[in-house]
Formats: sequence, C-alpha cells, structure tokens
Amino acid sequence: MFGKRGSEGPAKSGGVTPPPAQVRAPAAASGPTAPAVLIEPSRDTAQPRQQVVPPSMQTPSRRRTARTEEYYDTKSQVFSALIDTIDLSQLSKLGNEAAREEIRDIVNDIITIKNFAMSISEQEELLEDICNDVLGYGPLEPLLARDDIADIMVNGSGQTFIEVGGKTVESEIRFRDNAQLLSICQRIVSQVGRRVDESSPICDARLPDGSRVNVIAPPLAIDGPALTIRKFKKDKLTLDQLVRFGAITPQGATLLQIIGRVRCNVVISGGTGSGKTTLLNCLTNYIDRDERVITCEDTAELQLQQPHVVRLETRPPNIEGEGEITMRDLVKNCLRMRPERIIVGEVRGPEVFDLLQAMNTGHDGSMGTIHANTPRECLSRMESMIAMGGFSLPAKTVREIISSSVDVVVQAARLRDGSRRITQITEVVGMEGDVIITQDLMRYEIEGEDANGRIIGRHVSTGIGKPHFWDRARYYNEERRLAAALDEMEQKAQ
Repeated sequence: MFGKRGSEGPAKSGGVTPPPAQVRAPAAASGPTAPAVLIEPSRDTAQPRQQVVPPSMQTPSRRRTARTEEYYDTKSQVFSALIDTIDLSQLSKLGNEAAREEIRDIVNDIITIKNFAMSISEQEELLEDICNDVLGYGPLEPLLARDDIADIMVNGSGQTFIEVGGKTVESEIRFRDNAQLLSICQRIVSQVGRRVDESSPICDARLPDGSRVNVIAPPLAIDGPALTIRKFKKDKLTLDQLVRFGAITPQGATLLQIIGRVRCNVVISGGTGSGKTTLLNCLTNYIDRDERVITCEDTAELQLQQPHVVRLETRPPNIEGEGEITMRDLVKNCLRMRPERIIVGEVRGPEVFDLLQAMNTGHDGSMGTIHANTPRECLSRMESMIAMGGFSLPAKTVREIISSSVDVVVQAARLRDGSRRITQITEVVGMEGDVIITQDLMRYEIEGEDANGRIIGRHVSTGIGKPHFWDRARYYNEERRLAAALDEMEQKAQ
C-alpha cells in the first residue's frame, strides 16, 4: 500500500532500487492508490555542518550515542530512500503506532539493501529518529516523553538545554541543521493555527498536552531558531502532592482548599518558573462542579476538571497587523457569558482593571496570576497596570478598587536550590488612609542549607486566629475547618 510499484521507476537515491513496502493494505483502501506526496529532507546541503560532540547528560536518563557527521549522512540517505518509497497519503490513514511499525519495516529493508555498517543499538536509534522525524517532533520526542523535565530550551540547531529538578543542564539532543529545527517549529505552531517564518518571526503556541511553546526565528534570532517549551506533567499536580514535595504544609494546603472553596478572589504572585500556573490548577480543583467557569489565556495551559468550563484564548494580529484579540477583549466579552468564576491565566496589562471590576461585581472566586516577587509588590503592579491602560483615576480610587476586589494573594517562589515553595499566604484587609492594609496568614522562613546546598526552612503561622474572610467561610460552613487549620499551624510554629 505504501510502496511505489515498478511502473514508477527506480528510487532516486544512489541508483539503488528501494525494497517494496511490506505493508498489508486495510480493507478501506481497496480502491485506486492515492498519488504519493514527496517531501524532500530539510537538510541544507549548501553549507557543511560542523561536527558537534555534545557533553554528557547530567541526569540519570539513558545515555544516547553522540551524533557525528557520518551518522547524519547515513540518516539523510535512508530518509531520502524512505521518502521515495513510502506513500504518505496512505500512511496518514493509519494510527500512530501502526504507522511507526510500517516505517520501521521499510527502513530496516533499506538499511539491509544499502548494506550500512551499523550495530544493533545504532540501527535502533536511527529507526527511532526517522520515525520521530516523519510522525512527531524529531529530536524533541525523547525530551517530551520524559516527565521529569520542566523546560526545554533550544538555542539553534546545535545546543539544547533542559531543566531537571530545578537545575538547568545541557542535553545531548542536536538537530541536523537550522532548517530541520524551523520545520519542527512550524509543525508545532500550525496545530493551533499560528505561523512562524521571516514575515512573522515570533509565535506563542501549545502542544496537545497543554505545554506552552515560544518560537523566535531568524532574522530576529541570529544563531538560528530559538524554541522554548514549558512542559506540563502528564499527571496534574494536586495540593496533596505539593505537601509531599515540601512546597507547603498540610495545614497550609487545608487553608488554600478553604480559600478556593469559599469563593475568595485570589491572585497568585510569583517570578518566572515559580509554579504559578501549577498552583492555579491546584486551586481550581476545589471549585464546585456545578459552577460555570470561563478561562482567558494567551496560550491555553489551564487543565480544569470541572464539566462546565469555557476556554478562551487570545489571537495575535495577522501579517497585515489586523484581527488581534487581546486579553482585555476576552475578559470584557466573558462578562457577557454569565460566568460564575473568571480565571485569567496571566494578568499582564490593562485587563487587570476589567478583572477587578468582575471580582467586585458578583463574580466571586475569580482568580489570576501576576509576575511579582512579594504580595505587596503584586498590589503595586496591579496599580501600575491600571495606569498603563490610560485610566485617569486618582491613586486612592485605584487602591480602593484593588482592596475591595482582591481577598487573598498567594506568593510562590523558586529558591536558589531549584526548589519551589509557597512563601506567603496574605489576605487584603482594606484601606487605612491611602495605604492598602494586608496581613500574612502564613509565611516561609529560611533557616539555612544542608551539606548538599538544599535550602532548609519551615512554614510558620503569624498567629492570626480569625482572618478577614471568616464570615465568608462561615457562610460556606467552613469556619470550623478553618479554625482547626489555623490553630494547628500556630501550635506547630511554637
């Protein structure tokens, strides 16, 4: 079914006739064979590649053989023969696993006919690489399959870094050339209707599992396309798992559960890579299943489990600079969609004003994340973002809007040893004069570090026995659990 028959002539690579494809045709394909779609390999033959000998991995994963010029030459020859032999239109009708098996069979036959001198392990790696090139994301596939990697950072075809356990290390993964890397980037962004090329060199996209992707291509990226992937774990984290990781105490997790349950308006603050989106996902687990939730994001990342969720995503301008849909447009529109909660993936600009208005006009329990290093700085940034939108309001009026809208600020941080901690749970009490008054319910205190450089610290209670949202907790019959959690936090702090 996939092989080109004798009437189509010999293969074009090396004058060697490729083997006939050993494929069993499915019953649905009994009609005329569809014309083959040929895809030329993306290798740039005009410029010779420099040999790259990558450093060894500093992680416990299986070591892969260093890629050499000879390996890429062999792979290019096999790939060319495969493209001349296979019928991609028929291949697309098969499932992923069946297609991989067919490709492996044909590649094995090509290697045998061309008599390449390869060990069994080298042949297996070549088979896997070619399958990934045809059906997946090429050299990225082994990294995407690992659940212990948080970030993948590709700096051109010859350099790839990964974050494992909070530390950044260099991977042995390499691309054949910048053309192959750009082709994979285009394959990723095309799945969500985006494009990346010289006319549109910056793009945000996502993978099917929700992982966030950013691509910046030449001419803006001087040394070749730069690809950054923020990976999401296949199994969504819960607050119980954060407790096991030491990110928060069991009592602190109970406090966050109550905050999510009683519809407090929550802003999650933190720096880049501190785990804001992960924490937001955890808090949304405690939204009642009968509530209508609308999410607004630049790139859809949130993984809400409730049945009544509407997901909205911004749209960048087209090549003519038209058609842009901003975050503020989404937030303003979702107010007309009868939401009970509004979740904003990341607040970056004037949309904060519309979110605050929503929080203050009947959409209790709304949530969002903001880049800031402390809860106090988070409130100041919200004030600055409102000013960025051109709102000519007095500073006191803006602060009154913030203090009457936001109930709790949860601060997340990534410490210098790579660990992530919830460092503060702070509630907004109100105003005194022109100043927003806040009080910490819990904070994380660093006590030192161990012999391995790991941070030693503990979560302590600030002694607040009756938080400002006590009446809201009583309305939802959660005051006893709230009092027990606060009492236990205070006892452990003594």
